[in-house]
Amino acid sequence: MNRLVRRMRSLPLRSRLALLVAVAVAAAVAAVAVTCWFMTRAQLQAQMDSSLRSSQVSSQYLRLLAGSCIGGSDQALPPVGNYTVQIVTTHGQSCTSADQTAIPVQAGDVAVADGERKNALHTTDNADGTAMRVFTYQPGPTAPVLQDRYAVSMAQPMDEITKPLTSLAWVLLLVGGIGVLGATAAGLWIARTGLRPVDQLTEAVEHVARTEDLTVRIPVEGDDEIARLSESFNSMTASLASSRELQQQLIADAGHELRTPLTSMRTNIELLTRSEETGRAIPPDDRKALMASVKAQMIELAALIGDLQELSRTGLNGTDGPLKVISLHETVRAAIERARLRGPELTIEADLAPWYVRAEPAALERAIVNLLDNAVKFSPEKGTVQVALMRGTLTVRDHGPGIPEDELPYVFDRFWRSPTARALPGSGLGLSIVARTVEASGGEVALAAADGGGTVATLKLPGAPTPPPEITEQPA
Repeated sequence: MNRLVRRMRSLPLRSRLALLVAVAVAAAVAAVAVTCWFMTRAQLQAQMDSSLRSSQVSSQYLRLLAGSCIGGSDQALPPVGNYTVQIVTTHGQSCTSADQTAIPVQAGDVAVADGERKNALHTTDNADGTAMRVFTYQPGPTAPVLQDRYAVSMAQPMDEITKPLTSLAWVLLLVGGIGVLGATAAGLWIARTGLRPVDQLTEAVEHVARTEDLTVRIPVEGDDEIARLSESFNSMTASLASSRELQQQLIADAGHELRTPLTSMRTNIELLTRSEETGRAIPPDDRKALMASVKAQMIELAALIGDLQELSRTGLNGTDGPLKVISLHETVRAAIERARLRGPELTIEADLAPWYVRAEPAALERAIVNLLDNAVKFSPEKGTVQVALMRGTLTVRDHGPGIPEDELPYVFDRFWRSPTARALPGSGLGLSIVARTVEASGGEVALAAADGGGTVATLKLPGAPTPPPEITEQPA
C-alpha cells in the first residue's frame, strides 16, 4: 500500500487526476455491473421457480411413467417441454423416462413423498453433471396409485439461467471496459483543461525565477480557486515589484546621502595626509577646524548608518516584532526621559493621560523618540517643548523656526530634509521611520505649523480594548 502511494505521488498531477477519474468510474461501473448481474440472476431464478411450480405433468403421463417403471420397460416417453420428470418413492428410489438422465434424490424429495412436506425446491447435479433446478410436489388425487407413496420431481437445466448470465457478464465487461477507457480519456482532457491555468502559473513562476521580471501578470478568469490563485500570484508579484522599487530607491537615496559626507571626509583627510607627507604644517586653527569637520562627518555617517540599520530591521511594515497591548503614556514618558538627555538645556512639559494601544513596544518608542528629537533639534536654546497625550492623540510642539507650508507634504519622505535644515545633523530618515511605525499600528501622524510659531506634530493611535493586566497604573 505504501509503495502504491509513493508511486502515485511520483506521477504528474495531470496523470494522477486522470487515474483517479478512471478508478472512480471503474468502481462505479463495476458496482452497477455487479448489481445488474445479481438482480438479473435473481429475476431469472424467480421466473424459473415460478415456471416449475406452475408446470405439473398430467395424470396420463404419470400413468405411462409409472407403468414403465413397474414393468421395467426402457421405452422413451414423449417429452414434457424441456423438463426432466421422475417419480420419487418414500424409500428414496426414483424412476425416470429412458431418454432422460436421473436426478439424485434429496432428503427433501423423500419428505415430500412421505407427506411431511407439500413440496421441495433445490438445485443439484444430475448423473451427467448438469446443474438442475428441481421442484418436487405431491401428485393430485387423479394420479395413479402405486404400491408405495411417491412424489413427482420436475427439473430444468440451470443452463437456461447461466447462459444468459454469462452473455450478460461479457456484455457488461465490454461496456464497462469501454466506459473506463472513455473515462480515462475524459479525465486526461479534463485534467489538461482544468490545469491549464496552473500550467500558465508555473510558466510565469519559472519565467520570474529565470528572468527576475516582476511585471508578469496572469489573466484572471472567473472566480474559482484557480482564479483566486492567479490573483494571489499577481498580488505577490506586484508587492515584490513594489518592494524592489523601494529597495532600489532606498539604495539610490542612501548612496546619494553617503556620497556627500564621504567626499568631504576624504577631502579633509587628504589635506591632513598631504600636510604630513610634505612637511608643511597646517595652521593650528585650520587643523582644528579640519578635525572638527572630520568628527562631524563621522557622526553624520554613524547616524545615517544607524537609521539604515533600523530600516533594515523593521522592514516595510515598520515593526520588527509582534504587536502587543502596551501603555502609550508610559512609552511617551520613557521617550521624554531620553530626549531630556539629548537637550538638557531645554524644558519639556508633559501632560499625559492614560491610553493603551496595540503596537510593537520597541518600534513605537523609537518613533516617539524620533518625534521628540526632531522637536529638540529645532527648538531654540533654553526653549520649551510641550508634550500632551489625550484620548490617543499625542502632540509634540516646539517653538523653533517652523516648516514652510510648501515643504510639509515631503517631511515624511525618506532622506528628505528641508533646505534650511541641511546644515543640521540628521539623515532625513527619522520622520520616515515614525510614519511607517505609526501606520503599522493602525494610526496616523502629521506635522503642521503651530499657532505663534514653531511646529506641532500630531500622532493618533487607536486604543486597545482593555489594558494589559501586568501594567500597574502610576500617577502621571
